[in-house]
Amino acid sequence: MKPTSTERFAETFGNAEGAIVGVAPGRVNLIGEHTDYNEGFVLPMTIDRSVEAVVRPRDDRRVRLMAADFGRRVEFELGQMPDQARRRWVPYVFGVLHELHLRGLVDRGVDLMVSGDVPRGAGLSSSAALETAVALGLQGAFGFEMDAIDMARLCRDVEHRYAGVNCGLMDQLASRLGRAGHALLIDCRTQDCRHVPLDLADLRVVIVDSGVHRRLAGTDYNVRRRECREALACLREIDPSIGSLRDLTPQGLQAHADALPDNLLKRCRHVVGENERVLEACRFLELGDLPAFGSLMHAAHVSLRDDFEVSHPTLDHLVDTAMETPGVLGSRLTGAGFGGCTVNLVREAAVPAFAERARACVVRKRASRSVSVVERMLEAGVH
Repeated sequence: MKPTSTERFAETFGNAEGAIVGVAPGRVNLIGEHTDYNEGFVLPMTIDRSVEAVVRPRDDRRVRLMAADFGRRVEFELGQMPDQARRRWVPYVFGVLHELHLRGLVDRGVDLMVSGDVPRGAGLSSSAALETAVALGLQGAFGFEMDAIDMARLCRDVEHRYAGVNCGLMDQLASRLGRAGHALLIDCRTQDCRHVPLDLADLRVVIVDSGVHRRLAGTDYNVRRRECREALACLREIDPSIGSLRDLTPQGLQAHADALPDNLLKRCRHVVGENERVLEACRFLELGDLPAFGSLMHAAHVSLRDDFEVSHPTLDHLVDTAMETPGVLGSRLTGAGFGGCTVNLVREAAVPAFAERARACVVRKRASRSVSVVERMLEAGVH
């Protein structure tokens, strides 16, 4: 039997007396992509994969961090930047710890171990789960007060300042506020959240890892954010009342289309349409009309592929294969794109056949480039 995170902590640091465990899940976004940083709407749900952070305060200012899954250890003094800050996992853990130290909420060193089973680089918010688990562990260990929204904002700021990813707030809110049996509708302008019942009945949400992984800081993600800012600047010259792309209606975008270069018009078209799809998706979920919800998922993929241009040939092939499979109601890329996962709405009886076809698709597409890949099929738990 695999040792627990607390047992692994004891093996590394001698014992686990006084240790606190913070746990945060990954998430899959059902619909609403690249709308978060445009102050729009998103609809994520948590999955049955999570990150755990085991934290124990020390009596000095020494910080000992351990990534159990990598077998990597980092040590430094509280308030100082570690030499290994460029390692993939260190900026997220250090960033949360340092920000809480700067706020006067963490005043001593810690022994801290992180581990988890959220696939990295797959668009399932492993970084948000890591940040949130560390923040929750530190909150439990030091006993400070911080509400869920403030914690999500702190974790988002860590992404910006320490990891170089200009993400929105969706991932952190979903990881912090996810609830069993529900999706989470987030208004990214106000940060208002509403739990939307997700009664799947004989359906399952199935996530397929394409095996095409990417690091957001090194992709076109930040380019798309810049393009959205450029589009907003152009539109505000015509109508200063437009505060964000969220304020655009389809009619308004059509009226101002001539003012935008073709690439910026396409980006806006996706954002405007996607916000409408999210709100319509919530209505369908509340009505229990899951086939209609699935149709919206596929429409979102087409928009991400053609207008926002963040898909990938392997993702497109996975979606096409899914939509050709009996029992699949909807399929789309999920996450920022450029690789990662697809999310699929599949009848339970069709899951084995769908999984077989998806695995064959991933292996065939990746083998064509002579790249070894371990494909993952995750049946998402509704948490």
